[in-house]
Amino acid sequence: MRTLSSLSLLILLVVMIAAMGCASTGKMAIVLGGGRGDLSFNDMGFKGASEAAEQLGLSLTTAQSVSTADYLPTLRDLARTQQFDVILSFGSLFADAVAQAAGEYPTQRFVTVGGFVSNLANVMSITFRENEMSALVGALAALTAGYHGYAYAGMVLGIEIPVLYHFEAGYRFGMDWGLARYTQVTGNPVSVGMLYTYAGTFQDIAVGKAASEAMLAQGAASIFNVAGALGLGDLQAIAEYHELADTSYGPPYFFGVDANQDYLGGGFHGLASGMKRIDVATIQAVNAVARGTFVGGVTSLGLAEGGVGMSDVEDLLEFIDFGIQAQALDSDAFYTTLAHWSANRATVPAWIWDAVAELEAGILDGSIVIPTANNPEEMDAMRRQYPLTGL
Repeated sequence: MRTLSSLSLLILLVVMIAAMGCASTGKMAIVLGGGRGDLSFNDMGFKGASEAAEQLGLSLTTAQSVSTADYLPTLRDLARTQQFDVILSFGSLFADAVAQAAGEYPTQRFVTVGGFVSNLANVMSITFRENEMSALVGALAALTAGYHGYAYAGMVLGIEIPVLYHFEAGYRFGMDWGLARYTQVTGNPVSVGMLYTYAGTFQDIAVGKAASEAMLAQGAASIFNVAGALGLGDLQAIAEYHELADTSYGPPYFFGVDANQDYLGGGFHGLASGMKRIDVATIQAVNAVARGTFVGGVTSLGLAEGGVGMSDVEDLLEFIDFGIQAQALDSDAFYTTLAHWSANRATVPAWIWDAVAELEAGILDGSIVIPTANNPEEMDAMRRQYPLTGL
């Protein structure tokens, strides 16, 4: 029998290792907290994972955790199989569970989108500068409230956690900036206050509706949903307000979150959405695994990187199709939804859109730096700096 020389064995081993390094991922798993159907964070994560799986020819396993207590057991169950090239989770609430599971399974690669795990080589954390896009929404909310003569702009947030402080901090700065710009453009100062509440949940639609109804009764010109599926209750409250007033467009407006939610409700009331492109971040992460360029650590995505932004018509066209696939929109409603959205946007004058674009340009060129908050103390300081009490 012919035997391989030591040199031949070495060459063969090198070729095998190189082939392994160049191979694309074969299996990936994602863990969703609370499941699909939020038309926001979870659905965006699933969208990105599905697209990545299709593009790269991967098999995709989806696991659902009903509560935060399930996060670690679910991650452990997936990791101990040693079958997956990467395990992804979505949302900051997963961070502690991912860190623990990654420590227990150091050869398993994890990606946490929206979570923060900074010191493990097998964990890629993708965070977002939510304060930047929230500032754009806050400026638009303040400007439209002033223009239409409303006393307040509203914001319904989910659980009081650091990532939502980013939203609140940016929104406060944006409102303050917008009110200053309103005075500069019109010569008439206006006072618009901010109404906000932390609902303590991302799931309970009835809680969102009740919170929004209270704000609308006080004179809120808009409600910014920063609570995932709970925001469907915000939209219900706004739709019923318009129905009672026998109006179709104009304030009160609905601002969506994470995904482009402008199409919800047939496009009648969604003015803009503060988008966090979880889908894009997911695709980038899976591609890094497939290319062999996966590196642990934290990556921050903001306006400049395309990780966050405020919705426009191109986004709407993409997400109408997303809504149809998620069965949140009838396929026959494409053009009517676009028409309603356009009519609603037309209730805002061009100079307001120009002002928001100016704020965005300032963030991109670095001339305007949006503050943020990462803990209760920093958030309290932001509330004192930008109290936005109104008249």
